[in-house]
Amino acid sequence: MHVESGKHSCEVCSKKFTRSGGLKRHILIHRGERLFSCRVCTKKFTWSSHLKQHMLIHTGERPFSCKHCDKKFTQLWYLKRHMLIHTGERPFSCKVCDKTFTCSSHLKDHMFIHTGERPFICKHCDKKFTKLWGLKRHMLIHTGERPFSCKVCEKTFTCSSHLKRHHMLTHTGERPFSCKVCDKTFTLSSHLKDHMRIHTGERPFICKHCDKKFTKLFDLKRHKLIHTGERPFSCKVCEKKFTRPSSLKTHMLIHISERPFHCNVSNNDICLSQGQNIEVKADIETSFFESQDKD
Repeated sequence: MHVESGKHSCEVCSKKFTRSGGLKRHILIHRGERLFSCRVCTKKFTWSSHLKQHMLIHTGERPFSCKHCDKKFTQLWYLKRHMLIHTGERPFSCKVCDKTFTCSSHLKDHMFIHTGERPFICKHCDKKFTKLWGLKRHMLIHTGERPFSCKVCEKTFTCSSHLKRHHMLTHTGERPFSCKVCDKTFTLSSHLKDHMRIHTGERPFICKHCDKKFTKLFDLKRHKLIHTGERPFSCKVCEKKFTRPSSLKTHMLIHISERPFHCNVSNNDICLSQGQNIEVKADIETSFFESQDKD
């Protein structure tokens, strides 16, 4: 540590501080020291303020309230970011496509779409991510950790958003996000955002192989399997592989001999998903009425 012009400078990264205490606290980042430990889940933190914020997860306390909609937050900066929804302010804009954002971190994450950069790499399987939180959530697959639990049914989840979605879908039935065009309601803001593209016609997700466009990122990812030939869902019984989990689920009925759908024309039970059953039934009915016409 050395002092220049009344400022304290870090010898590792050259970051400067006005006070020595700030520098000492900063040095802990380079040393990897986490002196403050949570008594509930033993998670450790570099700073006491981070531990204090973390404890709100366990206590359920949300001390920062929005004066416009009474929504509550665990941290002040979450509230400040939320306030931009009411003001409509989006001060950070992309220089490539002019898309605007409420905070600089969202803009930074967005830029990876244009650069193709995926800087966060899993040390276990080398999978790469555009966002640090994406990597952190992925790491739970390797550790098996599911730190978020439902207070009603005790089901556990890898991330808080999954817990929140579970609680609304399973226990409360709450759908707080509504479409201003058609009044349809949704449990998650992301679902409303996807839905709005039906009205706007926007298809922002483009396949780099064939330029086909999609309204949802999920649909693009599923489409890409056509080009890669990847079939990530495999049967544990016969190892047959599928591109979709629904196809695997339908296939599994073969092994358990379950035939849940009944055909009223042929009086046979059919081992298909409901959608497939409707199509087959339609084909049978068409054939049936064609034979009647011939008579």
